[in-house]
Amino acid sequence: MLQKLTIQNYALIDNLEIGFDKGLNILTGETGAGKSIILGALSLILGQRAESRYFFNQQKKCVIEGAFKISGFHLNTFFEDNDLDYDGETVLRREISADGKSRAFVNDTPVNLTTLKQLGEKLIDIHSQHATREINDPDFQLLVVDGVAGHHELLGSYQTKFRAYKKSLKQLDELIAQNDKAKADLDYYQFQFDELDKAAIAADEQEGLEKELATLNNAEEIKRNLLGAYYLMHEGETSALIQLREAGQQLSAIERYTPEVEELHERLKSTLIELKDIAAELENIEQRTFTNEARAEEVNTRLSMLYNLQKKHRVNTNVELLEIQNDLSEKIQQAVFGDEAVEKLQTQIATAKQELEGIAATLSAKRAKAIPVIQEKVLANLTEMGMSNSVLEIEQMALGELTKNGDDTIRFMFSANKGHALADMSKVASGGELSRLMLSIKSIIAEYTALPTIIFDEIDTGVSGEVANKVGQVMERLSQNLQVITITHLPQIAGKGKSHYFVYKDNTGSTTYTRMKKLDDSERVLEIAKMLSGDNPGESALQNARELLGG
Repeated sequence: MLQKLTIQNYALIDNLEIGFDKGLNILTGETGAGKSIILGALSLILGQRAESRYFFNQQKKCVIEGAFKISGFHLNTFFEDNDLDYDGETVLRREISADGKSRAFVNDTPVNLTTLKQLGEKLIDIHSQHATREINDPDFQLLVVDGVAGHHELLGSYQTKFRAYKKSLKQLDELIAQNDKAKADLDYYQFQFDELDKAAIAADEQEGLEKELATLNNAEEIKRNLLGAYYLMHEGETSALIQLREAGQQLSAIERYTPEVEELHERLKSTLIELKDIAAELENIEQRTFTNEARAEEVNTRLSMLYNLQKKHRVNTNVELLEIQNDLSEKIQQAVFGDEAVEKLQTQIATAKQELEGIAATLSAKRAKAIPVIQEKVLANLTEMGMSNSVLEIEQMALGELTKNGDDTIRFMFSANKGHALADMSKVASGGELSRLMLSIKSIIAEYTALPTIIFDEIDTGVSGEVANKVGQVMERLSQNLQVITITHLPQIAGKGKSHYFVYKDNTGSTTYTRMKKLDDSERVLEIAKMLSGDNPGESALQNARELLGG
């Protein structure tokens, strides 16, 4: 239920705050006073597009805020799904800056416009005289039937399963395409895999082979330099070791005189031991190093094969070659065992389809039971509103295939006059008749679904007299189940309201403003009297207004 609406800097409104009551709320005022402006502002917090050219002051931002009482309307799940804090009294706010940028909030939490619109659709249904084309929308007609059928949870479960089913069908198409391609390329993949498998590639072998080949190709130079180093250190007449031993003997002769020399002599002896080890290791390496043309050829051949494979597959390392080999293995497995995966998925899809068909059949049966109820209630409302010759038939047709809503479709066929053939409603009903038809349907929706607020924007166009009185009675009855806000020019309907608001232009200053106020009892009598007879109502009009207000 809309409790309070605040509008700042929108069209002819600089600042407006108005509270609404439960039941039937009436909005009246002269044409052009700004009633549509108020609905336009309200639509902004319901996610509609905003344009800064409608601002009252182009230098300031526009702020629209609506406070709603939402307890009892099963919206907790929506708030949880959208990570919003649930509150029984929720505030929707929209801020539009002068440069056209927009921000939206739910209980001070920023949200995108899609979320704001989705929540707004659950809080308010705005119906205008120009929106009767909605009644010919197959989705809307199905929504009416499903609402009366009362199978919201079952339909939601079906739609969740249907989305999974469609996803599986897409996966099946992709899997079959991949399988067919894998089969077509199997020989090519197998050849490439066998070539890599036969190569017995090791991830870290290339570096070792490259080092080994470098050693084999330079064996003579290596031996020559190793022997030279060994000779200089150990074998020559003036080798390093001989000279260092002589130096040690010199230090040994004087170390008893100088403690510092004794320490240096010890360090020299340690160095001699290390150098002897180095010389011995050089000799060992030299003896192990030999020219082996056969091994060099073998290593070179192995490296050439690896280089060629890397070049062929456009990679630089053995690790990448092994990754390609694994990928080829998977493709071969898919080609060999792909049919099994396809058959498994086909079985799952068949099971899912069977389950969906069962749920769809249940939905169809529930819809079939709801259709006579809708027809009876709509025609009863229309008879009450002066359309006793109306005929409504709701056709339920099997589609022969599963859709997001089941396997059948709904079509409303209507005739407003005796002897006329049934047809789509837009073709056989006038504007006033369509308005009454939509009012009748909306009243049924409100009876079976939890909708907090419905707004009628001059839906009573094209009716008058006793028919207008009957339309007002239907609205009054509708307001027993939900909050109704209606903009009207008819005194018969205005008199049915629980609360009455008057929209007017304030021209007292240099700037025109749209204002809105709630009328007290005496002001209501005067306003309805003006609606009956003009700006200066006589006593008879005032008395008539009192009668319309129930005394």
